[in-house]
Amino acid sequence: MEQLQQFAKIAFASTYSFALKAQNFHWNVEGSDFLEHHQLFEIIYNEVYGVVDDFAENIRKLETYTPASLSRFNMLSKIEDETQILLPQEMLRELLMDNEKMIIILKKTYDAAEAAGKHGFSNFLAERMDNHEKHGWFLRASLKGN
Repeated sequence: MEQLQQFAKIAFASTYSFALKAQNFHWNVEGSDFLEHHQLFEIIYNEVYGVVDDFAENIRKLETYTPASLSRFNMLSKIEDETQILLPQEMLRELLMDNEKMIIILKKTYDAAEAAGKHGFSNFLAERMDNHEKHGWFLRASLKGN
């Protein structure tokens, strides 16, 4: 159970960081395809932020505390900050790489949840992986021809 709790905290912090990065790109994207990219990043960050509370509550059901500070998120997250203003295609590529990291993190957490018999949590994680697969499709499609 301890391993699942740790994986869940890493996945949660990474989820929060991923959403923040997508929002950063939403706010700061520029260029001829501005509106398309601006809207894509908004779709992604809204979907991810939309599950943060459910994710936190799932962690509490594991009889542990949910990380809830920027310093704790920074310590746990596997998604690195982006402090530069990137070109739109670089934003898409970086978010796609981070999205693929998210799928791996969620899969490890899913496997730990299944091993611990926490099938409700593993169902939640399976849905998260499916949503990240969709985000990956959107990001890959947006990079085609560039």
